Amino acid sequence: MARRRRGQPLHGWLVLDKAYDYGSTEAVSKLRWLFDAQKAGHAGTLDPLATGVLPVAFGEATKTVPYIQDGKKTYRFTAKWGEARSTDDREGEVIATSAHRPERSEIEARLCDFEGNIEQIPPAFSAVKIDGERAYDLAREGVAVTPPSRMVCIDRLSLLDCPSEDEAVFEAVTGKGTYIRALVRDLAKALGTVGHVAALRRTAVGPFSEEMAVTMEELTGRPSTDRLTVDDRPAEPAQFLLPVEAALAEHLSATVDRAQAARLLNGGDAILAAPSMTGLRAGRAGDIEPVMAMEGDKPVAICRLEGMKLRPVKVFAFRE
Repeated sequence: MARRRRGQPLHGWLVLDKAYDYGSTEAVSKLRWLFDAQKAGHAGTLDPLATGVLPVAFGEATKTVPYIQDGKKTYRFTAKWGEARSTDDREGEVIATSAHRPERSEIEARLCDFEGNIEQIPPAFSAVKIDGERAYDLAREGVAVTPPSRMVCIDRLSLLDCPSEDEAVFEAVTGKGTYIRALVRDLAKALGTVGHVAALRRTAVGPFSEEMAVTMEELTGRPSTDRLTVDDRPAEPAQFLLPVEAALAEHLSATVDRAQAARLLNGGDAILAAPSMTGLRAGRAGDIEPVMAMEGDKPVAICRLEGMKLRPVKVFAFRE
């Protein structure tokens, strides 16, 4: 007999506006406890220093996490010139200084060098694995760490403001695996100085934006630093959740009937009749999969579209 999971069978997405000074894993643990949920996970790590959009999946929504992780991310961040730090952000030790402060025109002239597909070396203090160990664990032990370089994609990099000669505020739209700390480090070098991230906020992940986000204080009515008790648990946590299918809002969707849904749930293919194609909406350019199969307002499966055939990749099993 299968062992019954502890907690409530909650399904959907919560877009958390993560506060400063606690990590993604801690945030998920706190939310899972707060909602008394059986299962939860996040889509895209945010450092403790960073604030902003942290999408958290509950229950069957965890099956859609990879599609959010592969989505575009938007960041707003402040670079501080003149100091390089061991962690490439303000929490590290100063390891180098420079008297040079780049002019606005110099900065703007170099931005195009960091757009498109570029090679990037992740920070020494990062979750990248080196010989089976996390780079940040090795760095904390005093081991000299240089993670291997990799290709990342920066769709757009814009200079928003130069509030002082020491600081510049940027916005970047990036692909998976891009480190803003490494971007600032490398941009500073290209400008003939050194620098680090002084502030970092993620404003969007895939279809989820900061306008959709809620803070821990809004969920509990308490400051995020307060110790929570069972009395702080929301009576109806589902009111804060977006539906499971919200994760694939940027992709295709198709409407299936009950018989087609049953075939998909049993691992079989569903053949779409011509009228069913009206249920498809265009996704991003050139993106013909995945497809979210929906029976009415209920997600059935994430599928591949092969001609007029839906082939299930992941099926949803909602249990009360």
